[in-house]
Amino acid sequence: MIPFNKPYCSGRELSYIQEVCHSTTMSGNGQFTKLCHGFFEKRYGFRKCLLCTSGTDALEMCAMLCQLKPGDEVIVPSYTFVSTAIAFLREGAYIRFADSGADNPNVTAEQIEPLINEKTRAIVVVHYAGVACDMDSIMAVAEKHHLLVVEDAAHAIDSYYKGRPLGSIGHVAAFSFHETKNINCGEGGMLVVNDERLVGRAEILWEKGTNRAEFYRGMVNKYGWCDMGSSFLPSEFNAAFLWAQLEQLDDIQGKRGHIWKSYDQALRGHLNNGIMLPEIPDYATNNYHMYYLLCPSLAFRTALMNYLKNHGVQATFHYLPLHSSKYYEDKHDGRILANCDRYADTLVRLPLFYELNDDDIAKIVKLLLSFRF
Repeated sequence: MIPFNKPYCSGRELSYIQEVCHSTTMSGNGQFTKLCHGFFEKRYGFRKCLLCTSGTDALEMCAMLCQLKPGDEVIVPSYTFVSTAIAFLREGAYIRFADSGADNPNVTAEQIEPLINEKTRAIVVVHYAGVACDMDSIMAVAEKHHLLVVEDAAHAIDSYYKGRPLGSIGHVAAFSFHETKNINCGEGGMLVVNDERLVGRAEILWEKGTNRAEFYRGMVNKYGWCDMGSSFLPSEFNAAFLWAQLEQLDDIQGKRGHIWKSYDQALRGHLNNGIMLPEIPDYATNNYHMYYLLCPSLAFRTALMNYLKNHGVQATFHYLPLHSSKYYEDKHDGRILANCDRYADTLVRLPLFYELNDDDIAKIVKLLLSFRF
């Protein structure tokens, strides 16, 4: 069976973890945490980076930084993972779910602006498959209505919008280093703070509500409890694993790019039965996080996935709509989100991981070209 995903190890992870075992700092914010922070801040120009134990934790910090009150509303895409919404629900917000655009699963300014009212406090965008939302139009809407913008960049490491790194455009952003992502540490994430006004509080939230970061910089002679917070800071073992991956980022991206392009060159213009392939807008780059197909119907997708599985290939669908989920359907305002529903029913993801070889790709392509519904 060719799996959908296989986490990649560069070969240096164990060596760096061994260094941590012999160091004086295992609990986090040591040598490897600082190396990871420095990498992102230097390479992408992020104002402030803070590693977290998961992308979910990074999103929860984003929500806390929005300083929401009961009754406030946040606009969130319905076609996303549950963490994107839960982070803001925990802060007492009402979620106003936005539909996806017609051309790809990302939200658009046209889908967002009609949802804004006097209770709206923030807009969350998800850069699906590492492909940028049209951020100029979204940021213009946010500025017009005085709203914060949160980038859920879980898929989006090393991807750009008009030359600007994703995660650097909104007020805050969240990345994921889950084992399914381009760069992973098993489970991990990172908060990015681009708004200078939020940096100090972000550090306090990160350090369990204390001003410990200021203490270590010599800015105060003792530290104490200043605000809400939690144990968002990951162990130094996670950071060591992540650093080994970051050292190989260009190599990993190059290999993933080869796989993505191999799929695209072999399939574009050759698939039958109305299957559609991903389109990358002119304003966006491709970080090769995912290669997906859009099938004509749910029945077609089910048959295709079963066909691939029976021939030794694990393909998978993706998100179920959050607005019609068991948990939220009675809270949703009743709008039909047709594009979101279409992606939920028809999108199928193909295997894409570092060790996928050309023979594997050729087998998958051959099966796709031979499938008939």
